[in-house]
Amino acid sequence: MDFSSRELSAMVFKRVVRQDFEEFPFDRQMLSVFMELDGRTPLGKVAHKVGLTMSTMRSLIAKLVQNGLVQKVEQGIATLDKDFFDYLVVHLSLAIGPIAQVLIEDEVSDLGYPLAQFPGHRVAELVDNLARQIRQKQKKDVFLKSMAFKIREKKYLAT
Repeated sequence: MDFSSRELSAMVFKRVVRQDFEEFPFDRQMLSVFMELDGRTPLGKVAHKVGLTMSTMRSLIAKLVQNGLVQKVEQGIATLDKDFFDYLVVHLSLAIGPIAQVLIEDEVSDLGYPLAQFPGHRVAELVDNLARQIRQKQKKDVFLKSMAFKIREKKYLAT
């Protein structure tokens, strides 16, 4: 499995029922992770709950997948909607002017997504990268505060 920690932290896995479950050699960490995989909770939250880093989670999940003990839950990934992008353009424009739309399109592209398919779980990274373009501290603070409000309203980071 070759995923960045950010991608992996948003993934969800569930346990697979197997007859030969007892034959697999679980260590304490692997068993604690295995027991938390409920098919609903993202790996980032599981890692936090059991006190492991994402790099450790990556290797544990790889072993569990390889042995057929867990499988990835395919779920629809929430994407940022038009309302959010309209709001983003307005508030970034207030801070830096009419170039805001171009900066947003460039940043979304730099992060590897088309505008219509930008995943909600990466919204904080997008907003943070755009905020770095704002030179005046007061305008940056207002931008970040207004975007935090909109992100909470849209529940893009809620799981």
